[in-house]
Amino acid sequence: MDAYDKGSGARHGHDDPGEPVRPDDEADSAETAAVPPAAGAPPAARAPEEAGASEEAGVPEEAGAPEKADAPQEAGVPGAVGAPEEAGVPEVAGAAGPVPGPGQPPAPRTGVAALSPRYQVGAVVALAVVAVAVCAHIGLVFLHVAPSNTLTKQHGDVVDEWVFPEFEQNWKLFAPNPLQQNVSVQVRAEVSTAGGEIRTTGWYDLSAEDGRAIDGNPLPSHTQQNELRRAWDFFVASHDSDDRPVGLRGTLSETYLRRIALLRLDRDGAAGPGGVVERVQYRSRTTNVEPPPWSGEKVSDRPIVRELPWWSVSAENRGASAGQAEREGGAA
Repeated sequence: MDAYDKGSGARHGHDDPGEPVRPDDEADSAETAAVPPAAGAPPAARAPEEAGASEEAGVPEEAGAPEKADAPQEAGVPGAVGAPEEAGVPEVAGAAGPVPGPGQPPAPRTGVAALSPRYQVGAVVALAVVAVAVCAHIGLVFLHVAPSNTLTKQHGDVVDEWVFPEFEQNWKLFAPNPLQQNVSVQVRAEVSTAGGEIRTTGWYDLSAEDGRAIDGNPLPSHTQQNELRRAWDFFVASHDSDDRPVGLRGTLSETYLRRIALLRLDRDGAAGPGGVVERVQYRSRTTNVEPPPWSGEKVSDRPIVRELPWWSVSAENRGASAGQAEREGGAA
């Protein structure tokens, strides 16, 4: 303990070999030899005696040399020199990066929050309008396919105007007896030529024309898929077995078929240069679909032909068909 109480200039050891050894010096030497250095201790952590000996030996300190950093408290823990605390940025446990300081700008906003308040209100209104329109559409389609109820009885016209023809729904896919026939609708015409003669064209297979337009087309039009089929179903449902119309719907279905015939014949150039279509005639050819081999069902493969009488074409229908053809040509 006496060695630690002495100043840094105290002499340790014996410079003069002739000087006798004192008991205190022997005790100090014994204590120094009995205490080994700690394992892993850095070389810089020397005993005060060694430091004093270096100074006493006259080793000068370097001018402006920095003081030695304190040894780390635990082995393997890096020193605190250059830690984030010195840079003024505190560390946050679990944070992906440093927390912005008071002087740093905030992170930029994205999405709807990046818009100005005026445009935010506009976006909210647009989303609300879309949501209301989707809910109204789903509700009207539900009323169309639902059984008859009070709403459909009072507002059936509104539902039909919205659903037909683009959003029509039916249950034919799940019917117990789906269609098992192929129906081909054909038409021909009587044409007055430019020379005043009357000639009859051949049969034009309108169903085959629609089939060729649909085949291989990933996005066929609604007209190609349903116009002729729905018109023929409308006619069959509104006429008796003698092809006489039942009520006003029967007459309306005939007018609809006349206009379709004129439109298709004009597209195919059936009248020729200077010719005029005077009358049209429809016929249908129905053949049964062959059943699968495992069913054991036997059906006739003989086609059934239904030929309608000749219908005169009025100037009104001819003009309406011509106008529709011009509109379709302009759209194309």
